[in-house]
Amino acid sequence: MDLSLTLKNGEEDFILACSRNEEWAQKMLYENFYPKLYPVCMRYTSDKDQALDVLHEGFLKIFKNIGKYKHGTNLEAWLKRIVINTAIDHYRKKGRNRTTDIEAAYDVSSLDADAVSQMNAEAIMLAITELPDQYRTIFNLFIIEGYSHGEISEKLDINESTSRSNLAKARKRLKQILIEKQLVVNA
Repeated sequence: MDLSLTLKNGEEDFILACSRNEEWAQKMLYENFYPKLYPVCMRYTSDKDQALDVLHEGFLKIFKNIGKYKHGTNLEAWLKRIVINTAIDHYRKKGRNRTTDIEAAYDVSSLDADAVSQMNAEAIMLAITELPDQYRTIFNLFIIEGYSHGEISEKLDINESTSRSNLAKARKRLKQILIEKQLVVNA
């Protein structure tokens, strides 16, 4: 059975079935959204095992809170937000050193947009997974998810200047990774 067909014909019933812990509904939700949510987890973690841990923890939170989902809103966006927040929680639990001096970021240049546009998404995503945790998390939140530095500072409990600095350093390190892999010409 196709999830989109099910949701069009009875989203409220489907969500109620999930909230009642009906295995068929939870399985359908998992199988249909796993391919969309797993890449989100990969962006925030350094390997496949961590990504699966985040994804599974995210689905546990989804199933626990599915009754809070507001019918008629975008289910995929709601699920993605939970998974992103789970990835942020995962990052916080790791307790990495998250402070970086802003002065060190002044000389950091961003990636050349033309070079990046010529690369395939898989190569870029692979390079992003090689970033240190704090850089990868801030890069994802700012560049991919569209959070402001103020929002990132609140979510990660860091200074805005630290967010800016780590983003600049993430861009620099990403450029180095891409150059090392010969995916972009040294500019």
